[in-house]
Amino acid sequence: MQKVTINLKRLLPALVIGPASWLGPYVVMNSLFLPALIQKIDAPDKVKLVALFSTMGMIFAAISNMVAGALSDRTHSRFGKRAPWIVGGAFCFMLAMIGASFCYNIPALLIAWMVGQVALNFIVAPMVAWIDFAPEGGRATASSAYGGLGMALGNNGFNVIGAMFLSQFRLGFVIFGIFAFIGTLIAVLIVHEPANLDEEIPEPAKEKKEKHHFSWHYVTSVFPRWSIGRDYYLALIGKLFQGVGNFAITGYILYIMTDFLHRGSQTQSSIQLINGIMLAFGILMGFVAGPVADKLKILKFPVGFSTIFLAVAALALFFMRNTTGIIIYAFFAGLGMGLWNALDNLLNLEVIPDQNRVAFFLGVYNLGNTITQAIAPVIAGTVISIWGYSAVFGVSFIFALIGGICMLSIKSVKH
Repeated sequence: MQKVTINLKRLLPALVIGPASWLGPYVVMNSLFLPALIQKIDAPDKVKLVALFSTMGMIFAAISNMVAGALSDRTHSRFGKRAPWIVGGAFCFMLAMIGASFCYNIPALLIAWMVGQVALNFIVAPMVAWIDFAPEGGRATASSAYGGLGMALGNNGFNVIGAMFLSQFRLGFVIFGIFAFIGTLIAVLIVHEPANLDEEIPEPAKEKKEKHHFSWHYVTSVFPRWSIGRDYYLALIGKLFQGVGNFAITGYILYIMTDFLHRGSQTQSSIQLINGIMLAFGILMGFVAGPVADKLKILKFPVGFSTIFLAVAALALFFMRNTTGIIIYAFFAGLGMGLWNALDNLLNLEVIPDQNRVAFFLGVYNLGNTITQAIAPVIAGTVISIWGYSAVFGVSFIFALIGGICMLSIKSVKH
């Protein structure tokens, strides 16, 4: 059966609009609106509650991501295998966030947020597989569009606007929920995934389903041994540690500004300053990093050092607790995240242990985005509760540094 490909002129815009549309609203609501609403409902327990929401979110996200990926792989429809789940997930996510805006107690908010986590991953898991629609020779470009531009806009671009809704965070839930649905729908319409009603499950897959029971051999056939998948696992571990290093700070950025740096009335402008600088670097690296890496034949080094830049950023904010420290933090974090978002998917493509299962391994790798955004606040919340806000910068530094070391330890990519 011939592999389905989609012209890059259609695919690339969708790979920028798509991830920006789900990630941007999620980051804003996760880092700003949710903490603000939790603080409004139960201020004394706000740190513990953010950790609770993150823990539950991680569990729901991990399970729903794998389920969504498996279901989309087996879907046959006139709209293709990915589009129905992406649109359905975006619609349910919008409804869940609108529901969250009307919550006035923690149990109701927790339920709405968990429904949103499940719905979100029915967007994420199928959408990252769009990269596999890229024609041969265009996958690196597609990966850069998704990670370098789409993720950069999602991670930082929306927080600049989101900070304006801090005093009206309930309205923010509604507006950004609707935006997520509309933006995702536009991306799906641009891709215009072809129908796959006549697609059949390959015979080998049928045989494996009939013959193999759960066993260690079966697990190693799905996830290769360390000796085979070493570099892929190092990339995955590096992504997890890098994500914790980044989100340990961004997940509590509102409380860091108010309770640690005591920015007061400057909280909104400080958050906008950080995200403005990081957005500029993200867009710049999205355009520059890929072509430069291709020309100089380097990939591992910029990805590895990008996480080390995050470690430096954490130290800057800890030692210089003023506007200068905020600017230096934004500079190094922006440079680090810009390089990372532009090139980490490409590095992952280079170290995938089985090129016949690109979509599967990309999905597992990109699960790190959701898991780290969920687990980082749990780790950060724990150390904040025990040692105070100062400790969160140590967590960020250590995890980011380990992430960089893992990436630089990859052997199959020389530079």
